[in-house]
Amino acid sequence: MNKSEFVLSLSKKGIELTEHQQWQFERYFELLVEWNEKMNLTALTSESDVYLKHFYDSISAGFYYSFSDGKSLLDVGAGAGFPSLPIKIVFPDIHVTIIDSLKKRIGFLEHLSSELALTNVSFQHNRAEIAGQDPAYRERFDLVTARAVARLSVLSELCVPFVKQGGDFLAMKGAGAEEELQDAEKAIKTLGGTVRETYEFTLPEEESERTIYLLEKTRPTPKKYPRKAGVPAKQPL
Repeated sequence: MNKSEFVLSLSKKGIELTEHQQWQFERYFELLVEWNEKMNLTALTSESDVYLKHFYDSISAGFYYSFSDGKSLLDVGAGAGFPSLPIKIVFPDIHVTIIDSLKKRIGFLEHLSSELALTNVSFQHNRAEIAGQDPAYRERFDLVTARAVARLSVLSELCVPFVKQGGDFLAMKGAGAEEELQDAEKAIKTLGGTVRETYEFTLPEEESERTIYLLEKTRPTPKKYPRKAGVPAKQPL
């Protein structure tokens, strides 16, 4: 998928990119490739892969979910900014916070944000398990997103504690998502979440499977979650 095909594919989904937004994606791609030579941001560096498997895949959440103006979004383990920064470019009036455990990645994201002139974006160098117990972040966000971070049973413990009651968690998954959901049912319930919607689709061109789970935060998360750093991955709920 090249840039023109990317723009056309989004248009077919009802998302019309302005010239400025198209430039932002161009610059995003350039900086991603440039910084990737100095540090490991992504294994995908061709234009076709980045536009399809990073940009389009990230924005696909917007086909099903309303990113209304002023909504606060937290992206856990965003890596090179996916999915939150492509979403931010398309829906510029949302407020985005990114938490990532690697300081070098935060440096890239800060530079990228400045280059793209993004506003209402902040970055936190921290582990989700630690930030999830911080009153400044715990149960403060309308929406939490995560993509390609961990299995859903682990991911739920890293993300749901950040969601305010009545807010949402969007888990973006590939193949094998149904099995992950079955394994995660106990964790989701324990953490105060309820699966509200399941969206299944395939990426254009390569037809690879994608699933987005929309979880609603229906009860406060018990205070003992998230557990200490590393524990959720070693001992999933």
